[in-house]
Amino acid sequence: MLNLWYKNAVIYCVDVETFQDSDGDGIGDFKGLTGRLDHIEALGATCIWLLPFYPSPNRDNGYDVADYYNVDPRYGTLGDFVEFTHAAHERGLRVLVDLVVNHSSIDHPWFQASRAGDPKYRDWYVWRKDKPEDAEKGVIFPGVQKTTWTRDTKRKEYYFHRFYEHQADLNIANPEVREEIERIMGFWLALGVSGFRMDAVPFMLEDLSDAHSGWEPHRYLSQLQTFLSWRRAEAILLAEANIPMDEAGDYFGTGDRLHVIFNFPLNQQMFLAFARGEAGPVADFLKALPEIPAIAQWATFLRNHDEIDLGRLEDDERKEVFAAFGPDEDMQLYDRGLRRRLAPMLGGDERRLAMAFSVMLALPGTPVIWYGDEIGMGEDLSLPERHAVRTPMQWSAAENGAFSSAKAKDCVRPVVAKGPFAFPHVNVARQKLDPLSLLSQVRRLIRARREAREIGWARPEVLKAGDGSVLALVSRWRGGGVLTLHNLADRPALAHLPEGLPFAAMSPLLRQGVHIDAKERTLRLDAYGFEWFRFGDGSGTRDEDEG
Repeated sequence: MLNLWYKNAVIYCVDVETFQDSDGDGIGDFKGLTGRLDHIEALGATCIWLLPFYPSPNRDNGYDVADYYNVDPRYGTLGDFVEFTHAAHERGLRVLVDLVVNHSSIDHPWFQASRAGDPKYRDWYVWRKDKPEDAEKGVIFPGVQKTTWTRDTKRKEYYFHRFYEHQADLNIANPEVREEIERIMGFWLALGVSGFRMDAVPFMLEDLSDAHSGWEPHRYLSQLQTFLSWRRAEAILLAEANIPMDEAGDYFGTGDRLHVIFNFPLNQQMFLAFARGEAGPVADFLKALPEIPAIAQWATFLRNHDEIDLGRLEDDERKEVFAAFGPDEDMQLYDRGLRRRLAPMLGGDERRLAMAFSVMLALPGTPVIWYGDEIGMGEDLSLPERHAVRTPMQWSAAENGAFSSAKAKDCVRPVVAKGPFAFPHVNVARQKLDPLSLLSQVRRLIRARREAREIGWARPEVLKAGDGSVLALVSRWRGGGVLTLHNLADRPALAHLPEGLPFAAMSPLLRQGVHIDAKERTLRLDAYGFEWFRFGDGSGTRDEDEG
């Protein structure tokens, strides 16, 4: 039977260098992360996604890889990595690692050999003798990046870089490069990982399309899944692919391509809904959600390590979200996104933060949580670009938030030390024993989500609740059902339930003090209130093929 563990996983995303420093050098490491696994386990997560930890010049938070087969010495050794995965597995936690193969660092020996004309590596990157006329088009980081083609003084040709000029695109069309990608995957699978978060998937396929006229590039995803399934049957591909919904079939295939794709368009509609205090943007999006193969899955999220990309919203909608959550120019990035943490965007209101988490966990797909959001960490806008949301984890009110014993000036990034989100006020130690804290609420919500396995399997039915601020979803699967209700507004709302729901037989998965009128089939939700209910016999909530 297939092991579809990811259908009901809860993924926790960690940046090793900012999570926990074990040796006092100011940089997080694998020994530190291993020592904090109890926090991730207690949160209720079932899988850890690690941002790049490979040797790197670190000009782009490790996404400029210089060696795909090792651990950056700042974070420890391969032995430390294996000890970490062993400790994670002992706690029932799977591990995903970033697969960054659209590009490498220009410091990588492959690129240095390619620019030197080494016959083996000459065509491992994308080169042109003349600079293309459209070199200034298609930049990913407007305002920071000026071109996608840069001249190399040694080879005296131009190399392609979809991202920064220090990240040269690998020539995926070269079969030797594709073979190397499989070797990289095989290496980390042998060390115990359960799959990969694939970086920049559409750009990998775009390069293939340009190189092979008439060749359907999405076939390459099938080749990767086939390799994965032979090496480790349970392993998955979780893709960063900001695609419109009408392209989902190309990326999922018949279930033979990508396993999970981040639902970026849904994330954008979520923030539009939060800004308006209305359920419509999310409800309308879910109604139009395409059918996907049974073994495929979306990934839902509130924040990640990058900016909140609002590029698929209409101009006036994007302005609405900017006005609500990032009115200052310094809060915006690349003309399309927000470089802020969730908590300050929602005004530090724990009712609203808990509601936002509840919405994300109730949406169809696998939830992914960015470290620190579970306690309501803030951002540091004095840091450049996306580093604003990549500050060290805040463990306690001790120096540096107990992230490191180093002097503050020696930490890889400064811990947020001023304002309402500073580490003396917002930290794990302060919240973990408080039953009303955000951390405690998120823990309860994750437990509810793990009980509500229907959400991981079913396409939700969007109900008309009567009030435009209420998002009402029903997920049914194998005899069981879950109803979730969320009031996105800062005022109370009345939700009316349709006759088809077995109202009298519903039992709460959460107890949020919702006011119920069984006779009138209505529920009164407080401002930013929410509730989850179960109905049906629940006989289909477990199955051997779920893992």
